[in-house]
Amino acid sequence: MSTFVLMAGGTGGHLFPAMALAQELRRRGHLIHLMTDHRVASYGEDFPAEEIHVVPAATPSIRNPIKFTIAGFKILYGIFVAGGKLSRVTADAVIGFGGYPTFPPFLAARLLRVPGILHEQNAVLGRANKALARFAQILALSFADTLRAEPFADKTLVVGNPVRDRVRAVTGIPYPAIEPEGPIRVLVFGGSQGASAFADLVPAAIATLPPELRSRLEVTQQCRREDLDRVAEAYRLAKVNVEISTFFGDLPERMAASHLVIARSGASTIAELCVVGRPAILIPLPGALDADQKNNALFLDRAGGGWIAEQATLSPLSLGTRLASLFGEPESLVKAAAAARAQGQPEAVERLADAAEALANKKTSGNK
Repeated sequence: MSTFVLMAGGTGGHLFPAMALAQELRRRGHLIHLMTDHRVASYGEDFPAEEIHVVPAATPSIRNPIKFTIAGFKILYGIFVAGGKLSRVTADAVIGFGGYPTFPPFLAARLLRVPGILHEQNAVLGRANKALARFAQILALSFADTLRAEPFADKTLVVGNPVRDRVRAVTGIPYPAIEPEGPIRVLVFGGSQGASAFADLVPAAIATLPPELRSRLEVTQQCRREDLDRVAEAYRLAKVNVEISTFFGDLPERMAASHLVIARSGASTIAELCVVGRPAILIPLPGALDADQKNNALFLDRAGGGWIAEQATLSPLSLGTRLASLFGEPESLVKAAAAARAQGQPEAVERLADAAEALANKKTSGNK
C-alpha cells in the first residue's frame, strides 16, 4: 500500500481527472490525499480522499508588479505549508493535474525528493505544467500531439484523460435512435460553472426552428442562477420542453441519453463525450491565452465527432441553421457519435494509475 498525494486546481476541469485517479488508486488499496485551493468547496466535496488539504496559492501577474510580488510571497508560503503536510502524510508519490494551485505543493514535493507525475488534460501544455515539467519524473499527456510539450519528449507518456467512474458506467449505452416523429434530446452546458453566453445564444437559436421541430425537442440546459428566469421564459415563448438547473449531478447519464450536446470544449468535456460517444457542437471559451479549448475542439472536429463553432462569429440564426441541418439528417449525428466513441479512452485512468504505482514502487525500492 502506498500513499499518493494528488494536486489539482479547484475547478471541475482539474478535479474530475484527479477524482478518477483517486477512485482507481483506492480500488487498488492505496491511501489518497488531495492538495488544492479554496474552490474545492464548490466542486470537490465528494472527492475520495483520506484528507483534503487547502494550500495557499496564487496566479502571478507580470503586468502588475505589486500583485506579482504579493503572489510570490503567497506561493512561497504555500510551499512551506505544503511541505509540512507532505512530511506528515509521508507521500510515496505525487500527481499534479495543472493549474497554479498545483505549483506550491508540487515544488514542495520536489524539495522533499518525493517523485512526481504531471498530467496535462488539454491539447496545449498549460503554463503551470510547463513551468513544473522540469521537476517531474513523468509528464502524462491526454493527446499525442500536445502543443508545447516537445521540449519534454524524454519524459512524456500518453495516457489519455481519466474520466470518473460515473462516466465509465454509461460507456456501453448505445446512441439513442431518432425516430421520424420521436423526441430529440439536446443537452446544453458550459463547464462546471455554466456559461452566460449560452443563455443568450441557445434559446434564441432554438426559437428560429420550425414549430414542428421545436415540438419534438427536449432540452436540458445548465445555467447560472441569474440566468434561470430569462432562459425559462425564452423556452416558454418558443413552446419548447426544457429542464433548467444551475447544476446537474447526473450529467453523465444525461449525456448518454442525449442526441446532441452543445458545450464548451474543456478537456474533461471532450474526454467524456468521447468515452460516452455523443456528438457535440463545441463552442470554445473565447479569449483564452493558450487557446486550449479551441485546440481541444479542433481535435474532435477533425476526428468527425463534433463541430467547432467560434463564439465570435456565432449568432442565433447561424446556430439555428446548423441545428436544423443536423436534426434533418439524423444519420450525420449517428456517424458523429460513432466517430467520437472511436476516440474514447476509458482505460486512461488505468494507465495513469499504473504509472503512479511504478513511480511509488521505485521510490520505495530505492529507500530499502
